[in-house]
Amino acid sequence: MNSATSLSKSIIEHAICVHASDIHFIPCKKGADVYFRINNKRSFHQAINIDHYNALLTHYKFTSGMDIGEIQKPQNGSLTFTLNQYIYSLRLSTLPVQHTESLAIRILPQEASRQLNQLFLFHKQYKRIKEWTCLQSGLLLLTGPTGSGKSTTLYALIHEIIQTKEKQLITLEDPIEQQLPDILQVQLNEKAGITYAEGFKAILRHDPDIVMIGEIRGATTAAFAVNAALSGHVVFSTFHASNAVGAITRLLEMGIDPADLRASLKAVAAIELINIHEQNETEKRSAILEILEEHHIDAIIHRQPIPFYETFQNLRKEAYQHEQKSSDY
Repeated sequence: MNSATSLSKSIIEHAICVHASDIHFIPCKKGADVYFRINNKRSFHQAINIDHYNALLTHYKFTSGMDIGEIQKPQNGSLTFTLNQYIYSLRLSTLPVQHTESLAIRILPQEASRQLNQLFLFHKQYKRIKEWTCLQSGLLLLTGPTGSGKSTTLYALIHEIIQTKEKQLITLEDPIEQQLPDILQVQLNEKAGITYAEGFKAILRHDPDIVMIGEIRGATTAAFAVNAALSGHVVFSTFHASNAVGAITRLLEMGIDPADLRASLKAVAAIELINIHEQNETEKRSAILEILEEHHIDAIIHRQPIPFYETFQNLRKEAYQHEQKSSDY
């Protein structure tokens, strides 16, 4: 095992052991600083010299299918890693900076998916999200910043749906973050002609009941998602916005017709992860949801006052009270 392979193995194993979601390699004058993202906070791990970093960068680009000779354009790649018989998918991304490249690695466990009822702090919110699995048509969005748990929640929803084996479910992802049984998963591949546009057309000809889009990234994807929902499909996706209201505003700014949005969008849930201290003083993260449903969405589209809904501010207060009550027992 050469030095780059050995160093890579050491860094990734350590990241997995401390439950890091991401590894960041930040170039500096002497080489690169390595950081782990743990519970959405970046933590310094180690510094590596310039020779080791260059060798490591070449190793990662080669093994993940990137072009080793290309240093002036961003690139993406993926590979798998096994530790203690558990498989992890690694999503790699390079970014050109000051005559070199930075590198980010997202760690995606393949066998540790959490159940839907394990994700949320409040059982009432779990029940509301579970109701999404019974809908016959419509667009349902999960939103929030990077690391807020959108993909985890989306996959948990899909797991919940496929238990009955009654629905034809097809995903369109870039990349496929987790291999799932009993569904069809399509990987975007623009070089092979599998774009969002072509992928959508192919999926809708395959008689799906439910379509899952890994992420709505722009106006074209948004339009396809809305049209698929209007044509009688259930469409699940994630979307980057700071809160639930912002997601609807962004869709309108993308040029989605207000009448189409009103007819297709059934609910938006913005996710925020909060730290909860257990009685044994351990800490875990649970999700709270800012949920907008059809009557809220209708008011926003028509620029009317929004009927009462649970904002993050109120949910944080309730979470604090919940934690205080738990500590009293």
